[in-house]
Amino acid sequence: MRFSSFVSLGLSTIALAAPTPTVEEKRGVLAKRASVTDTPTTGYATENGGTTGGKGGSTTTVSSFAQFTAAVAGDSPAVVIVTAPMESQGANVKIGSNKSIIGKSSSVVFTGFTLTVKNVSNVIIRNLAIKKVVGGDAIAVQYANNVWLDHLDLSSDMTHDKDYYDGLLDLTHAADYITVSNVYFHDHWKCSLVGHSDNNGAEDTGHLRVTYHNNYWKNINSRGPSLRFGTGHIFNNYYESVADGINTRDGAQVLVQNNVFVGSKKPLYSTDAGYAVATGNDFGGAANAALAGTLTSVPYKVPTLLAASAVKAAVVGTAGNTLSF
Repeated sequence: MRFSSFVSLGLSTIALAAPTPTVEEKRGVLAKRASVTDTPTTGYATENGGTTGGKGGSTTTVSSFAQFTAAVAGDSPAVVIVTAPMESQGANVKIGSNKSIIGKSSSVVFTGFTLTVKNVSNVIIRNLAIKKVVGGDAIAVQYANNVWLDHLDLSSDMTHDKDYYDGLLDLTHAADYITVSNVYFHDHWKCSLVGHSDNNGAEDTGHLRVTYHNNYWKNINSRGPSLRFGTGHIFNNYYESVADGINTRDGAQVLVQNNVFVGSKKPLYSTDAGYAVATGNDFGGAANAALAGTLTSVPYKVPTLLAASAVKAAVVGTAGNTLSF
């Protein structure tokens, strides 16, 4: 961290103002200690019996891709602590039920492979960076319930065609009871999809309950997120240079509270009769173009909402893989 310095000139002492820290410096300074047994305290992941991941199970430390894939398989409770970066182009790692996957520090970066949470329940993924996955999502959640995704850094790049990469985080096929918190989404065309198809209403309706809170979305073209059929609660997020933000679609009901948008063309809008209730947001001068919805409350405890004026300071530099264990 940069501190103010002092220069003595004779009998006078002149204080030199500290330079404004960069986002990267803030993220390092604000890294906080966390526990591998933490559980979500708000959001849909606290419903349906709650989400505990591998709490109460074995603890395994891994530093290679082979060790990692072995440790996350199966459904026995386990806390998997990852201590080293890993790369595997095009691989698809399937996560078993009752797992907590924890990056030990900000040095843990996964490159080129997908984490798939499918046909399982009770999964926690925290403090990882995942980047440049070709041929799949960075994280894909399908037919799964009770998932907490927290303090992640998910990205690709904007130099390739918009269809070169898939999503950063896609929640599909009746996935349910999910909380996405403190995630840094950045440099991506089509970011986060909830519900994969307009034709999947029979399977998705009544599911796809998801909370996004305290996330930082930067340099994103669209899907921040895009929700079909489901129920979404989106609060205290900071959007910077996100062209098309929250898209509510196909009968989705979304509660959008105290978010901030800077440089968005369409911060909140409807497609094919999606609905939203919006309160306390700063849309940065752009319009809320969503149809009026009916979702005015959620079944879980919500912390005191930050005023829009306080969101940037609380989110930027804190969202991402900024924890230490």
